[in-house]
Amino acid sequence: MASTNPRQPDENRPLLNQRSAMIFLLAALVGLGAGLLAVLAASPWPVAVTAGMATTAAGVLFFDRIIE
Repeated sequence: MASTNPRQPDENRPLLNQRSAMIFLLAALVGLGAGLLAVLAASPWPVAVTAGMATTAAGVLFFDRIIE
């Protein structure tokens, strides 16, 4: 009879692989830059946060396409 032991989680496995970490890091930096530029352009902070979040989302899509 086959053993039905549940798989043990690999404790040394990273949460994200290097490609995903690089995509999220670059997208976060682009979003922070866009938010900072919006603040420096005298936009109210809700507009700057919205611009930064939208740019971060677009950055994830963009960097996902170009990083192999």
